[in-house]
Amino acid sequence: MPRRRTSSSASSTAPSAAPRNRTPQPVRVRRRSFGDFVKAFLAFVVLLVLVVGVPLALATQIGWPLPDGAPGLDWLQREITVKTFLNILTVVVWFAWAQFTACVLVEVKAALSGVGVPGRVPGSGPSQLLARQLVAALLLVGATAASLTPGLSQLGQSMEGNQKPSVAAAQQTPGIFAQQQEQAAGTASALAEQAGQAAARADGGSAAHGDTKYYRIQPPEGRHHDSLWEIADRHLGDGRRYKEIFELNKDRVQPDGSKLSEASLIRPGWIMEMPGDARGGELVEMPDEAPNVSEQVRQQISDYARTGDHAQGGGGSGAQGGGSGAHGGGDNAQVSLPEQRPAPATPATPATPAPSAGQEHAATPAAADHSFGLPEALLTAPLLAAGLLGALGRRRRQALWQSALGSVGGRRGMEPPTPTGDAQDVQDALLVGADPEGVRLLDRALRGLAAALTAESRPLPVVYAAWMGGNGDLHLQLAQPAGKPPAPWQLGQDQTFWMLARADAERYEDADTAAPYPGLVSLGTMDDSRLLLNLESVPGIVSLGGTEADRTAVFASVAAELATNGWSDRMTITLVGFGEDLTPLAPNRIRHLDGFEDLFETMSAETRQRRGALGAAGHDSVLTGRTGPAQHTRWAPHLVLLATQPSDEDALRLAELAADAGRLGIGYLVGTEGTDLPGAAWEMRITGEGKLLAPLLGLELEAQTLPAAQRRAVVELFTDADPEHGPGGSDGPGGASGTANTPPFLVDISEQGRPAVYARLVGSYEIIGLDAPDDDRSALLHEALALLLLHREGVHPRVLSSALWPRGVTADVRDALLERLRAWLGTDPDGTPRLATDATGRLTLAKSVVSDLDVLRSLYYEATQGRGVGSRQVRGRLLTDALVLVRGPLLADRPEGRYRWLTHEIVDAQLPLLVADTGLALCEFHLEKDRAEKAIEALNAALRTAPADERLWHELLRATHATGDPDRLRALAADLVGRSGARGVPPRTEALLDELLPTWRDGVAAAG
Repeated sequence: MPRRRTSSSASSTAPSAAPRNRTPQPVRVRRRSFGDFVKAFLAFVVLLVLVVGVPLALATQIGWPLPDGAPGLDWLQREITVKTFLNILTVVVWFAWAQFTACVLVEVKAALSGVGVPGRVPGSGPSQLLARQLVAALLLVGATAASLTPGLSQLGQSMEGNQKPSVAAAQQTPGIFAQQQEQAAGTASALAEQAGQAAARADGGSAAHGDTKYYRIQPPEGRHHDSLWEIADRHLGDGRRYKEIFELNKDRVQPDGSKLSEASLIRPGWIMEMPGDARGGELVEMPDEAPNVSEQVRQQISDYARTGDHAQGGGGSGAQGGGSGAHGGGDNAQVSLPEQRPAPATPATPATPAPSAGQEHAATPAAADHSFGLPEALLTAPLLAAGLLGALGRRRRQALWQSALGSVGGRRGMEPPTPTGDAQDVQDALLVGADPEGVRLLDRALRGLAAALTAESRPLPVVYAAWMGGNGDLHLQLAQPAGKPPAPWQLGQDQTFWMLARADAERYEDADTAAPYPGLVSLGTMDDSRLLLNLESVPGIVSLGGTEADRTAVFASVAAELATNGWSDRMTITLVGFGEDLTPLAPNRIRHLDGFEDLFETMSAETRQRRGALGAAGHDSVLTGRTGPAQHTRWAPHLVLLATQPSDEDALRLAELAADAGRLGIGYLVGTEGTDLPGAAWEMRITGEGKLLAPLLGLELEAQTLPAAQRRAVVELFTDADPEHGPGGSDGPGGASGTANTPPFLVDISEQGRPAVYARLVGSYEIIGLDAPDDDRSALLHEALALLLLHREGVHPRVLSSALWPRGVTADVRDALLERLRAWLGTDPDGTPRLATDATGRLTLAKSVVSDLDVLRSLYYEATQGRGVGSRQVRGRLLTDALVLVRGPLLADRPEGRYRWLTHEIVDAQLPLLVADTGLALCEFHLEKDRAEKAIEALNAALRTAPADERLWHELLRATHATGDPDRLRALAADLVGRSGARGVPPRTEALLDELLPTWRDGVAAAG
């Protein structure tokens, strides 16, 4: 539902979310009507009949339905009489009465205790719903009625907890329909009665009893230092609530005269005011009741209490009263979203919500974020960053395989270029900001919904938008009610919302069905929820106003996410007036048109074609043809992004063209300088401050954008990864033997170059030259060192923390680990630390810290492009030494659940190619002297690490043929055919077998 805003001054100055111990402003209480008393009386009568009347009737009219004694075997052979049937039915009725009575007791207890909507009674279903409505009607005339239920539209839902502000709990997720504003305001007003009463009680009670709690920062014990995260985890039950403690104590004078300015910088002896629900331990103290501390500490707590908001006369709620987390009185009551704590996995600053889905990717405090200059636009766009990172990884792997399979000479083992400058910053931002788990959950949830609806022979509902909450829940906003959703989906705040909890989404598995809503794309965040608009379902045009630069930044973000997202199978994205440089992101999806005439000609033809195809197939819309038995792939969406405002005549033609676009799966997002665009169903505007406004829809988002500088850097990453155009490619300056083949780090492989620290990564993980670290932190230190060894160019500190703690970590914990890592690695004999920080702030290792992968790369480079080129003897020795280093796959014994950052790397593709290249080179070395057995030995050693490399099998066939043993060649051919499985032998392998062993097919037929 849309938000209602207070005055502009209030909305501009109030924080976006109130701390948990703030109380909403009281509002006017509605008086009870005569109808309320009638409803209460009727509810009492019904409850009396069901709870008391039913058991009395059963006891007096039927009696005890169960047998008096234990039944024998002959009991099963007796004839079923009418009495037997009535007894069985009576038992069922007794069970139903007991369940309903339990539901009534649970609802009454929840109403009287004020806990909000209680947990469900197992298997109750409609029984608890009926009990809730009856109890609500009965208690409507009492003081606790407002606390019983948040309104009829909320029945059947479970709330996040009683820590939500009462008025904020009026809705679970925002909406985008203006006509729902009055309904939302009514629901909020009903709940505001409780808020007013609670506020009055809280104001009096707090002052009388002094129930504000405080915590004193403890001195370090050994290597352990107190942190806000650990304090929140111990006393609030969730470390991610550290921000609440920070906000309560920010810039308040501490006993030593200093102030808290960053969440990561706290000192022993400081006093922290705690949220009202803090519990546990003797460290949470009352300001005037601290018997376990000294008089000096009690005085410090009392002095510190005078610096809080409540001491200023404004009270806790007053400071936040006009913001998004509070409500003013009168008719301006604001409907806000439920307050949700920022998930530590959010790839944004703490003020920005995590996806879902994800969600939740690593977040560090805002103060730490700004100390490392990564692009905020990508840090706050987790779904966009995940799509770009995944597409970039696929592009780089494709380039490696293309280079290997079509390689000659020095092109084999091509190293991807190392980004520098803005491209390096953008790559780091993608690594930190990406939320691949959120993308995976969103994709599985949508496909699972489509599969469930197909199983029930129900069509897909039209979805206008999706909201991803900070807690990972997913809300779909439907164009119109579509009945009860399939389990585990539930109805949301009304009939037009379907909701899926994150826990239920995590239980979904991959479904073999078409992506139901591929046109969803992120627009921004509002009150800890991320909005994804379904562009293909909008009944008309979506217009975007604002300056050209701001509009283009939004358009670029939309185009990049649509081109690389993980919840779409296929689509076409047409860019007009901008974005010609975006084509490298997805050449198969993105196309660029020069002007409106080209667009009109193209889209007119496609619109006619889609209308005809839908009619011929008997479908009402693309949704009915996207799922089900047919799953027509032609129903992929076509999304048009027109960045320049069309002329008046062109705007009318476009409006006519887009009139039926939503049914056809075609979406239009059009930039405009004004506000009156013909055919615009929804109008939005981007401000210079990064706000995306849609007043008629009740939206005010923190816009997701991709500014020009970041857009160019993203495109540079994709262009450099292209083997045809990037460095070392046919169009690049390096050519076939350019610098792209040089390893990023060369090791001195002579006897004098013995490293001080040697890590074995190829195979099981071993470290030589360092003492074993403490057991409790050994795994983290080893993982951090492995990440640094695989990135000799340097690792951004935020990339390191995001890799080690994908669910989030505070900056002080990260910095403490880095200090331990520096101490563990030590210094070189000249005093140089082995872990340093370069000019860009990235962490780098000294040359004295080496891995076996570094040595392997250096040996192969020296053998094929260095000293081995001029000396056959040196080449053979270097290649043999290189193969000896290969003991298995990379980090073969890594523990489950760790090293997840390797999914973003391409080293898992590089290592097999490097080993295969080494084996091929050594095979060639031996065959030059007709040493076929030695060549076979080298190839078999390489195949243990790269068993899927077709080149190795080809050379193994040739080397075996060179032995002159047909039986051995025939056995190898049979083994190769068996490994191919149902896919069959690859064409090139088949051609080679025809040449070397023409009778190989007879052996296959005989075996078959």
